[in-house]
Amino acid sequence: MSVPKHVKVAVAQPAGAPFDPATAVERIATLTQAAAADGAELVVFPEAFVGGYPWGLRFGTAVGGRSEVGRGMFARYWAAAVDVPGPEVARLGEIAQEAGVYLCVGVIERDSTFSRGTLFCTLLYIGPDGALLGKHRKLKPTGAERLIWGEGDGSTLTTVETPFGTLGGLICWENYMPLARMAMYGKGVDIYVAPTADARERWLSTLQHISLEGRCFVLGCNQYVTRDMFPDDVEGVADELGDREDPLCRGGSVIYGPQGELLAGPLWDREGVLVAELDLEAIPRAKFDFDVTGHYARPDVFTLIVDREPKHPVV
Repeated sequence: MSVPKHVKVAVAQPAGAPFDPATAVERIATLTQAAAADGAELVVFPEAFVGGYPWGLRFGTAVGGRSEVGRGMFARYWAAAVDVPGPEVARLGEIAQEAGVYLCVGVIERDSTFSRGTLFCTLLYIGPDGALLGKHRKLKPTGAERLIWGEGDGSTLTTVETPFGTLGGLICWENYMPLARMAMYGKGVDIYVAPTADARERWLSTLQHISLEGRCFVLGCNQYVTRDMFPDDVEGVADELGDREDPLCRGGSVIYGPQGELLAGPLWDREGVLVAELDLEAIPRAKFDFDVTGHYARPDVFTLIVDREPKHPVV
């Protein structure tokens, strides 16, 4: 398969729709069509966009205790999650097919295989024919995320082969895990997607570092969220948000080239779409002097073994 020399890609920074998957999916439809109209062949959406990233919520928890209000809040959050496959995923397939693009979307996935009670922070990969090509479940939820999300395993360290190279990535602070990054580099990622909920300016240095380390294009993607985007009919939300400052998430979506060069963004404090044309021949040029799993590796000294087997609680 001949690889094209250029491809246009987009990162979408949507306004949040926590607890409201229907609105989130239709927002994806609108922004995907806009990106495709601008020539994008790949469109990336943020971490936990469908289902929602629950900034500022603690779900009634304290060490040694949970409240009934918090349990009710979690039940509502669980109801807003999606099954994979399921109707929301089918709709995302239609959106990708209508626009003719590869689509990467962060969702809250409800475990429909085993417990039915566990949620995962998941990244879906959908092809331009509408097919679900794969998914990645976040390996290690960060901080209080561990109260509401389970841990993925090595079986979903997913990459997807496209006409414009190998597509893959990690979610938010997984990108601080050196061995997880190395596992992705070992799979030959050319376009590295990094959906996140981290809106700090210093997060951008992490994405730039990955582009330099992996000699790959990096697509960082976040959402723009304010307090009034949370539904007012979920008991406990207003109390737990308290006097938390607006916006809850400023965004900061960005695109970097394989030598750390800024190609688009960062986008702050509003909804929008960033589009960049990637020069795919920049990847071998960048690897001339640094190839992390090639001539710059020392397999005689260091070896990483990745367990790709799915882990089941009952066999």
